[in-house]
Amino acid sequence: MLDTAKEWFKKALNHLDVEFSKIQMWRANPMIVDDIMVEQFWTMQPLKNVASVSTLDAQTLSIKPWDKTIITAIGKAISDSGKGLNPQTMADSIMIVIPPLTEERRKEMVKIVKKLSEDAKVSVRNVRGDCVKDIKKAEDAKEISEDAKKDYEEDLQKEVNTTNTSIDEKTKKKSDDIMKV
Repeated sequence: MLDTAKEWFKKALNHLDVEFSKIQMWRANPMIVDDIMVEQFWTMQPLKNVASVSTLDAQTLSIKPWDKTIITAIGKAISDSGKGLNPQTMADSIMIVIPPLTEERRKEMVKIVKKLSEDAKVSVRNVRGDCVKDIKKAEDAKEISEDAKKDYEEDLQKEVNTTNTSIDEKTKKKSDDIMKV
C-alpha cells in the first residue's frame, strides 16, 4: 500500500516539475508552446505534433510546421493561448521573441506557480485518502492488525509530509527565480 502511495507521490512531484518547466521565464524554451493545441484537418493537435520547435537564441523560438498551410492556424493558436506570446509569421516559419518580464507579469506567474503547487498538494491528499481507505479495508478484512494499521497510517503521513515539504521547496525556488530581476 505504501509503495503505491510513494509511486503516486513521485508522479505528482514529476508532474509539478514538468508544469514548472513550461512556465515562461525570460528565456526561450520549446516546452512553453508544447501543449498549445492547433487545428489541422478539422482536428486539434498539440503543436509538437505538427511542427518542430527550436531555439534560435536565448530570447527567440522558431516554429517550422511540417505542413506550411497551417502557419496561420499555429500563429492564431499561439496568440489565443493566453501565454502572452506574440508570434511573427514568416514565409515558412513562425518566430516568437520572448519579451522581458514586467513586475506585473512576474506576480501573475507567481500566482500560477502557487496554483500548480496547490494542485499537486490536492493530488497528494487524494492519494493519501485512497490509501487510508485501503488500510481501513485491510483492517476490516482482518488482513492487518489495528497496530499495523496505525503503523501504516503513521508511515503514510510521514511520506505525505515529506512530499508536501518538497512541493513547498520547489514552489519557493520557482517563485524566487521568477521574482529575481
